[in-house]
This record gives sequence, C-alpha cells and structure tokens, in this order.
Amino acid sequence: MSRNDSRPFIVAGGGIAGLATALALGRAGFPVHVLERAFEFGEVGAGIQVGPNFLRALDALGLRERVLRDAWRPTALEMRCALRGVTLCRFEAGLRLERHFGQPYLVTHRADLHAAFLEAVRALPNVTLETSARVVEVEQDAEAAAVRLADGRRVEGRAVVGCDGLWSTVRRYVLDDGEPVRAGHIAYRAVLRREEVPEDLWRPEVVLWAGPRTHLVHYPLRRGELYNLVAVFHSRHYEEGWNLEGDPQLLWEHFRGQRPEVLRLLERIETWRFWVLCDREPARDWSKGRVVLVGDAAHPMLQYLAQGAAMATEDAVRLAREVLATPDDLPAAFERYWKARYLRTARVQIQARFFGEIYHAHGAKGDLRDALVGAATTEGFYANTAWLYAGDDTCWG
Repeated sequence: MSRNDSRPFIVAGGGIAGLATALALGRAGFPVHVLERAFEFGEVGAGIQVGPNFLRALDALGLRERVLRDAWRPTALEMRCALRGVTLCRFEAGLRLERHFGQPYLVTHRADLHAAFLEAVRALPNVTLETSARVVEVEQDAEAAAVRLADGRRVEGRAVVGCDGLWSTVRRYVLDDGEPVRAGHIAYRAVLRREEVPEDLWRPEVVLWAGPRTHLVHYPLRRGELYNLVAVFHSRHYEEGWNLEGDPQLLWEHFRGQRPEVLRLLERIETWRFWVLCDREPARDWSKGRVVLVGDAAHPMLQYLAQGAAMATEDAVRLAREVLATPDDLPAAFERYWKARYLRTARVQIQARFFGEIYHAHGAKGDLRDALVGAATTEGFYANTAWLYAGDDTCWG
C-alpha cells in the first residue's frame, strides 16, 4: 500500500495537531481526509509561545516564514514575584537565544498559527477537509481502518490518525485508559488591544508573575498590536470545554493582595474565557494496528512548558517520516513513530507538572523557589533547555 494507494489517511480532528498531520502526510504525497467535529475550522482567541524546537518543526512543514510574519519576538523571558514585585529571573530571548539554538523564540496568536496551517493544507490537492463530522467509533481489519460518525456515516481509509485532543475517541479505541487527570487549576485568558494597555504596564517580554497558587503571564501579539493575558489559579471547579465564559469575581478572589501591576492589568479585562487544565499520565503504545495517536490524543500536557502544539507538530513530522519509510507496513511505521517520540513527550508532561508547582509555590516553598530561581542565569537556562530546544524530535535527556 504505497503512495499510489488512493485511499486516504483519515485524520480525526482539525486543530493544530490534525492540520499538522494532514500537512506532513500531504506534503509527503499521501491522500488525507480531515474530519473536524465543529461546523467550521478555527482556533480560540489566545496567545501561544513558539519555542525554537517548534519553529524547527514548522520549518520542516514549510511554515516558518509564514508564522514569523505575524509573530512577536520577545526580548526576554522574565519571572517576577507577584507579592513583592521583584524580578526573580530574566533570560535573554532575542538574538542571543536565536544564535544559540538556531531558531528564535516567538509568541503569536493561536488563530494566526491555525490559519497558517489551514492555508497550507488547503493548498494541497491531495488533502480534503470536512466539518460537522464528529467521530464516535473506530474500527479496523488487516487491510483498512474506518471511523463511524455521529450522523451514522462510515468513513474508511488506509489508516486512522487520532488528533482529537484531550477527550479523544480514537484514544479510547487504542488505549481505553479512562478520563484525563484534572490538575485542579483553571486558566482565564483575554486579549487586549495595544491602546487598552497602560503605557507603564506594556512590556516587550514574556512576563510571568508567580504568586501563591496563582500566576499571570502577559506578552504582546501580532507585531505588538495586541496584548495577551493568561491568569491561572487553583480551583476544584470543573467544566468541559476550551472557551467558557469566566467569572471575574472568582478571579479577583484568587489574585487579591498581589502587586498593583498585576491588579491593574486584570482590571482592564471585561470578559474572560477559561478552560480547566487537565493532562494524563505518560503512556506507551500510541498505536493499534492501523490506528495511531498524535498530539494531545497521545500525550496531553499542562501548559507550563508551553509545548503542547510544539509536541503535536513534532509528532506529525516524525509520523510522516516513518510512513514514508515503510508505506506498505503502516503498523510498523506507527510503532516506530511512537517509540521514537514517547520518552520526549513524557518528559515534557512530567516537567510541565513540576513547573506548575514551581510557579504556584507559597510559604517556605515559595521562599525556596525565589532563592533558587533568583540564582539562575541565561547561560544556565540555555543549558537546562538544550534537550528541548536544541535536540531533535527524539531527544529527551
């Protein structure tokens, strides 16, 4: 079943993971059909950080220059104490970082990033897209794989790639390992126009205010035209969804008593959107015959390393490479793919949890955090992130 096989790869999910997979397989010459459950393709209105490894994967898919066009290049990555106002650490993220890792560090709008993927996928004649197509069941035999949609239709192809996120139906078929793990954290997000941000609060860096059981991140978007804010706090409140309307009063209850700079930024927001943070324990065996998982369907992670979309895109590049190597033996290709990827993604999952504890430390743990982080240097930051930013897509140690 080589590239001459006219049956498509069925990709479940039209987010960044699904479009990256469609683009990678499509550029390799394979037919692909993408099924998106929503009535249109789109992404939530929020910022996303694009580290050097992410940009390297985007470059492999021909998207580097397109993403650079709309992105912002922060001058530094900075952590501050939300109670005392002092700068705990500041790492250079401009030309020095780019020279060190071979790619810059960017921040961009998720909608712009998704649009870049969508434009590239739509330009491929061998990739088709379908909306309002919710996958509810997966099946396969020795020669083909198929999905059943909510409307009763059956869609068959040479393989099924599950890019359907945290609550993946395809994962249930492959692993059947229960529900995601709820972190007990909620993320509120909002985007301001440049003119809505007081001049003394606008910063060209990525700034993280670390507080007791909270943190606030802010940075510019779209060449400085917008300003992204994400406020995270501990809560056992739970709702499924990525674009729910937040309660400003609940937010204020958790950030009360923090620095005026933090509170002045928060009070600029009239409407917040939120999502409840979840992940899963790292897993092996992302494939089952002709069915395979990519991105959050395989390794959902907390946002504290800003690597979810990056890992999904790296997945897509590696998956296409392995399929190209043995197009007549997809089960073997899928197994090589996840074996090449799972240690790296597992480290990101575990380290993201750890960073959440660091950001939200309080009391004696917070004092220890401040002392240790305060001793960090740009050189040390580069050394400690080399496995992530400088390594290839299998590097984990």
